[in-house]
Amino acid sequence: MFKSVARAVGHFLLVSVVLLVIGLGIVVSQHGSVNFGDAPLAFKVGGEGPFVFFENNQMAVRYIRGSRDEGFTVESDYYAVGESVPANVYFALDDSTYSFVLNPPAETPPAIYNDNEPILAMSDLEGNFHTFREFLLAHGVVNQHFDWQFGQGHLVLVGDMVDRGQSVTQLLWFIYKLEQQALLAGGRVHYILGNHEIKNLQGNMQSAADKYTPIAGFLGKSPAELFTENTYWGRWLASKNTVEMINGHLFVHGGLHPDVVKHQWDINVMNQRIRDYYRQMYYSGLVDEKTQSLLSTETGPAWFRGYLRDEVTDDEFERVLAFYNARSMIVGHTLQFRVNSQFVNRLFAIDVKHPNDYRGSFPVKSSEGLLIKANQFYRLTDDGEKHPL
Repeated sequence: MFKSVARAVGHFLLVSVVLLVIGLGIVVSQHGSVNFGDAPLAFKVGGEGPFVFFENNQMAVRYIRGSRDEGFTVESDYYAVGESVPANVYFALDDSTYSFVLNPPAETPPAIYNDNEPILAMSDLEGNFHTFREFLLAHGVVNQHFDWQFGQGHLVLVGDMVDRGQSVTQLLWFIYKLEQQALLAGGRVHYILGNHEIKNLQGNMQSAADKYTPIAGFLGKSPAELFTENTYWGRWLASKNTVEMINGHLFVHGGLHPDVVKHQWDINVMNQRIRDYYRQMYYSGLVDEKTQSLLSTETGPAWFRGYLRDEVTDDEFERVLAFYNARSMIVGHTLQFRVNSQFVNRLFAIDVKHPNDYRGSFPVKSSEGLLIKANQFYRLTDDGEKHPL
């Protein structure tokens, strides 16, 4: 009797282990991970801000103060629109603060650059400020005080900085801070919009961290109202491009569908046409066929995945590069195990699973990026190393 029970238990344990290994294998093969849950600090909202709204021809700058135990208040100050305003951002994970100056909302940046300066690109950080900050420190883009030290170089963020993570506030304002500092140094931060930025501009906050519901509520808003045309974030993001060419390299969140050649889309015209619809939810029949190819959630530059799903031939891809006289295309959006090159070093896929600021996982996640320097391509890892591609 005892042997039978022991044998049954042994078989059960063996089968359980086998199923667990198979399950983990499937999760890993599909770029999945097992999360360990968020640290309590992830939900801290006291100190969040600034949240900037345009009201009655003034700029209202608001911070959430307090805690669950002592209660919350909203601190509001009003400034003339266009006035430069000093601001501070609090990060609960390491109890740190950084400062920046809030300047008049930016105008639309150029979409084409030629200067042969180095380019460092990352994508899909999804509201994870800490991992971004530490990666930039490891590769000398910022110094120990987290200020810009990349000189005249280009830092290119290839979309999906928002949603999912608990540090969207900290990440967005850090990008803004570096953008201002880079300009003063002769460099550039390029914030290219992905599908999640466009979703937020359209009021779609389904992928936002739960934390932003009470944050918006304390401000008397819904989460979608954090990105309207009456907010600083909304105007800042709506000024950005979806496609840029930097030193001969095309940067786009999803990818440029081969139809851009058929429709003869100029880069500047393409950006403006998409920008015209940043706040309009797309549906079939909204626009003519030519414009639809840019707005579609299947073929639009912020959405297209065809290059990484074997839906585009080598010839079709080369025709796209040739049409724009481009050396390569760099895309995010479609998750990869590591930064890699495809189409004979002409397409670079840089969307990887970055570490979550407040959540551990198995397998352990690590950040990566792409460096383009002196016509050479390197995979950057978060330990500060670079590996030729």
